[in-house]
Amino acid sequence: MLRRRFIGAIPVLLGISLLVFFLMHIAPGDPISLLLGDDATEAEIQRTRHEWGLDQPILVQYWEFLSHAVRGDFGKSLKFGEPVTKLVFERLPATCELALSSLLVAILISIPIGVYSAIKHDSLLDHAGMGLALVGVSLPNFWLGIMLIYFLGGQFNLFPVAGRIEYGIQLETITRLYLVDSLITGNFPAFWSAVQHLFMPAITLGTSLAAIVTRITRSSILEVMRQDYITTARAKGLSERAVIWRHILRNAMITIITILGLQLGALLNGAVITETVFSFPGIGDLLIQAISVRDYKLAQGLIFFFAMMYFAVNLLVDLLYMLVDPRIKL
Repeated sequence: MLRRRFIGAIPVLLGISLLVFFLMHIAPGDPISLLLGDDATEAEIQRTRHEWGLDQPILVQYWEFLSHAVRGDFGKSLKFGEPVTKLVFERLPATCELALSSLLVAILISIPIGVYSAIKHDSLLDHAGMGLALVGVSLPNFWLGIMLIYFLGGQFNLFPVAGRIEYGIQLETITRLYLVDSLITGNFPAFWSAVQHLFMPAITLGTSLAAIVTRITRSSILEVMRQDYITTARAKGLSERAVIWRHILRNAMITIITILGLQLGALLNGAVITETVFSFPGIGDLLIQAISVRDYKLAQGLIFFFAMMYFAVNLLVDLLYMLVDPRIKL
């Protein structure tokens, strides 16, 4: 299965690289002019364009990009003058920490509400839960983020509104995941500061995901509850708690894991907007900077990393299927 997945990913990644490369190059704006500024002479522009290989035919540039990308070399950023791979791996832990925190927020909210809404079908609790889910899925991430900044950060001054950690706090970086590194080194002030800085971005990203997963969980639970083996489990005298958590929820987990895996990829996309709103130094914020100055190499490398992360998440979901339901191995 893994071999088939990897082989199937090759044409997908190739198509993404082709699409991203040509869309970036046909977008209006000259990266060299933006890089050098209005005072640059035509000779300086042409010399710099030659140094970066942007005076070559478009197909030659694409072949150069592709032949280096398969070796993990995405070139140097026009804006930062550093290797794209280095910039991505410096920012990637921040985005991963934000995405996983948002996923945790979504799970803690959605699974209990979805389960109890299904158990109390058509009750006041059910209608209240589905109403909250409808509100959550309807709120744009950027609007919710701005509102959280205004009220929790500005009016009540409860949480910081930008960055990953308070300025001046020293933290020894090992994994570049601030929550993990602060726990490993026993730096609890840094841990608390990182939690505070993550709170509003994680709530912003996790809210819409929680709304979707709540509705999917409720639907899956209701479908499983109608199966004959649930009636049999109750007839054997099992407690309602055991029936719900050991039989109903476990058999509904395939659908829930699927939507969580797909939405984790969506969290990475949503992180582009959320990181911009909260000035969170992840790869989403870096992508906005790259596109704003037409930094072709950096933007192409970042989107390629997004695609590979999507592939990794989908592969992880397939592996989780086999853990939840061993019959899938057959």
